[in-house]
Amino acid sequence: MDAPIGHFDNARPAPACLDELTRPVADAVRHWSGSVPADRIVYVDTDPEWADTAVFVEHYGRDLLEASANCVVVAGKRGGETSLAACVVLSTTRVDVNGVVRRRLGARKASFAAMDTAVGETGMEYGGITPVGLPAAWPVLVDSAVVDLPYVLVGSGRRRGKLLVPGKAFAELPGAVVLEGLGV
Repeated sequence: MDAPIGHFDNARPAPACLDELTRPVADAVRHWSGSVPADRIVYVDTDPEWADTAVFVEHYGRDLLEASANCVVVAGKRGGETSLAACVVLSTTRVDVNGVVRRRLGARKASFAAMDTAVGETGMEYGGITPVGLPAAWPVLVDSAVVDLPYVLVGSGRRRGKLLVPGKAFAELPGAVVLEGLGV
């Protein structure tokens, strides 16, 4: 199968390669619902040594720079309580943690979650966290620019491999909230 974006040697519909995914991501693909069929989510095998963005796009296709998104876990704090959320923004931007995220979470303070927390709570590898398969109770804040793209490259839950996901599918993820200006 040819990947819808980029130049990958191995691209397959995600439901056909659940063994390549972490348990929460595989479960999310297995129980996928929404207007985008699960087989339109594509798993591509990638080398973790080429994970750095500049090297990655040089090897797999320069068009990926504008079609890649990062998923980061953030922690909002208010009155001794901490709430976790995920933010999905284009890789050419950064998450507005102290503005949009803090206000949306109703937090006095917001910051990136510690690596141990992000990995432990998601069941995914650091550097491969994806919005597909996150804990159902979490808000998934998605920049509107991500939803507008035909396909978006995101993590697969592991450092090896990526998912190519139709942009509009991000708006249908459990807990998804599409926001303007999340990525700045």
